[in-house]
Amino acid sequence: MAAEDLEWERSKISNQDVNMLKRLGLMKKEDAIRFPSEESYPNPPMEYRVSFVDHLIRGLSAPIHDFLRGLLFVYGIQLHQLTPNSILHISIFITLCECFLGIPPNWALWKRIFCLRRNGSHNATYNIGGVVICVRTDVDYFDVKFPDSVQGWRKRWLYIHEESANSVEHNIIPFDGSAKIQRRRSWDAEASEEEKKATEALTSRIHQLQNTRGKELSGVQITAYFLRIRVQPLQARKNPLWTYAGENDANRLSNDLSVKDLEKLIRRISSLNKKDPIPSSCRVEPYSSANPLPESAGSSEDTTSVQSPPPAVSPKRKRKRSNAEDSGTSKAEEVDPSQQKATYDPYLASLVSSDDEEEVPTVDVAPRTSTSHTVLASDTLVEGEESSPPQQNVVTTTPPSSPLAPSPKRTRIETSLEPAPQLGSSSTLLLDDPMIKDLIRIGSQFIGYREYASRTEEKLAEANKRADALAQKLEQSEAARKKAELVASEAKAEADEARAKAASVEELQKRLEDAESALNEHKAAQAAREQGILKRLKSQSRRTETQTNQDFDLENPVNDPLLDALSYLELHGSEIREGVANASAGLSTLFPYFFPKKEEPPTFLALAKSFNSSEDLGLKMRQENMKIAVESTVALVADSQQTVDWMKVGDTDQIEQSRWRSLIKAAKPNTKKILAYLGIKPASTPSSSRPEV
Repeated sequence: MAAEDLEWERSKISNQDVNMLKRLGLMKKEDAIRFPSEESYPNPPMEYRVSFVDHLIRGLSAPIHDFLRGLLFVYGIQLHQLTPNSILHISIFITLCECFLGIPPNWALWKRIFCLRRNGSHNATYNIGGVVICVRTDVDYFDVKFPDSVQGWRKRWLYIHEESANSVEHNIIPFDGSAKIQRRRSWDAEASEEEKKATEALTSRIHQLQNTRGKELSGVQITAYFLRIRVQPLQARKNPLWTYAGENDANRLSNDLSVKDLEKLIRRISSLNKKDPIPSSCRVEPYSSANPLPESAGSSEDTTSVQSPPPAVSPKRKRKRSNAEDSGTSKAEEVDPSQQKATYDPYLASLVSSDDEEEVPTVDVAPRTSTSHTVLASDTLVEGEESSPPQQNVVTTTPPSSPLAPSPKRTRIETSLEPAPQLGSSSTLLLDDPMIKDLIRIGSQFIGYREYASRTEEKLAEANKRADALAQKLEQSEAARKKAELVASEAKAEADEARAKAASVEELQKRLEDAESALNEHKAAQAAREQGILKRLKSQSRRTETQTNQDFDLENPVNDPLLDALSYLELHGSEIREGVANASAGLSTLFPYFFPKKEEPPTFLALAKSFNSSEDLGLKMRQENMKIAVESTVALVADSQQTVDWMKVGDTDQIEQSRWRSLIKAAKPNTKKILAYLGIKPASTPSSSRPEV
C-alpha cells in the first residue's frame, strides 16, 4: 500500500464543524458540500473535488478563483496538497491586492514575495499537505501570526461542488490521491528585472502599509476583514473586492457573524490567545464602493506589463472567457512592441524547463521559521519523489489539463505572451508560422500521451502493490478472526463450565434442603413415637395398678433410659419388619425356580425353611437345567436327521477337563445359533465347568 494512501482515513467532521460551515454560508446551496459517509479513502462524485474544513474557513469556496487555479497549474499540485496555512496565505494576498493595493492578484508581485517548499523530511513522506507556501527570506511581509500546528485537519475532509467547463482543457485535473508531488522550477521562480521594476511601486505601498505609525496593517487585520465582510477571497467572483457594496453585495455568502463567532474563528486560524485583542477594523480603510479607487490606481505604466497566472488552467469553470472583465482577475494589457524584445517571462520559462530539473534536497533549503513570514507545517515535514510534470503548449502557454485533450483553447493572456514579429529575428518569424505551431502542438501532445502511458503504468504497479498489501491484510484479518473464534469458543466453554458449577451448587443446596426437611420429619416422627410409647406405658401402668394395686410411673420421662430403649427398640423393630417383608418377597420370587412343582408356603418361616434344606438346591437346579439342555440337544439332533451313537455320547467319564473345555469352546458358535433359534439369550459367563450328573 502506498504511503499516500495510508494518510487517508475515515472523515471525522463534528457537528460543531457543520454548524460553523452553515453560519459562514458555505452550505447555502444544497449541493455545495457533500460529506463522506463510511469511506476511508476519498471517492468524490462527478463534478466534486476533495477539500477540508480548515481550507473552507480560511477563505476557500467553489467555484475556485482563477488565481488559485493558476497557482495549482503553475506549481503542478493538487488542492489537497496545500496546508491550511498556505490557503490562508493566498486569501490574505488576494485581499491585500484587491482591497489595499487596488489591483487584481498579481503574478509578478506573488513571485517577489512567495515561493513553494516541500513539506517533508528524511523520515516521512506526506501527500496531504505535502507542499507549503513560504515567504522568501529576503522579503519583509505582514505578520500573519499563523498557529504552530493545525491539529487534525487532515481528518476533516469533504467534497466541494466544482462544475466542469464546456471543454476538458479548462479544468484542473480530478482528484488523484496516489499522484506524487513533482518539484518544478516554478516553485522557486523569481521575478525578472522588468517585473521587479513594474512592481516596485506595489512593494513600496506594502512597506508603507506595514510601517506607517498609527496606521500599521497586519495579516490578522486582513484576515479579520475578509471574514467580517463575508466574502470568500478564493471564490470566483464577478466583481473584485474594491467594489464591495456592503450588506447588499452580491458576493456575500451570509449575514454578519456575531462578535463571539468572529473572535472564535479568528483565534482558531491564528496564533492569538484569549488575552490578545481581536481587531474590530483595519487601521487603513480598504477600497470599496464607499471608498472607491483613485483614478490613477492600477493605471501606472509600471504595472501594465505584469502578468497574472492564466485563468484557463483551472478545472470547474462555469464562466466564459467573455465574462473575464467582470471577474476580479487581472486582464492582459497590451504591451508596447518596442519593449517586447527584452521581455522575459519566468512563468513561461518555468513551464518549458521544468521537465528536466533534478530533485534538490529540501533539507538544506528550509523555509523561515518566523510565523510572520512562513507557512508553518501542521505535521512533520517530508520529502517526496519527482516525475515529469504535465506537458504544455510552449507557443500559446495555455496547456491542456491532460494528455487526452485534443487542442487547448487560447486565452486572453496569449496576446501578452506571444512576442510580436521583429526584424532580423528569424526564430520569432519561424515560431509565428502556423505550420510550425501545429507541429509544436502535436509534438507536445505526443509527449503528453507517452508520459500519460508511463504514469498509467506506474499507477497500475502501485495498484498491484496495494492489492498485495490488502491481500496480506486479509490474511492477517483471517488469522485474527480464527484466533478470536478460538478465544470465543474457550470463553463459551468456560461460561458453560461456570453455569454447570452453578447448577451443581444449586443442586447441592436443594439436596441439603431436602436432607434438612427429611431430618426434621424424622425428628417429628421420633417425637410422635415417643409420645405413643408414653401413652402405652401409662395404660400399662394403669393395668398393672389394677392387677397389683401398685402404681408404675416414670420419674423423669425426658431422660429416662427405659423410654429411650423402648424408642430404639420400636425403631429397629420397624426396620426388621421391613427387612422381613423384603426377604419374603425375594424368596417368593425364587421359589418357583427351585421348587417348580410345589406350592409356596403361606408363612415366611415355612418359606425360609424351604430354602434351608439339607440338599444343595443350586446343584439341583443346575442338574435340572442340564437335563433340559440334553433333551433339547437330542431333539435338535433328531430334527436334523443325523445318525448318532448315543452310547458313545453318554460315555463322558473318560473325558479330561482340558478336553472338555476345548470341546465346549468349539461348540460355542453353534450353541449361540441354536439358542438364538430357540429365542433364548445366552448368558455372558462362559460354561466351562463340567456338569454334575
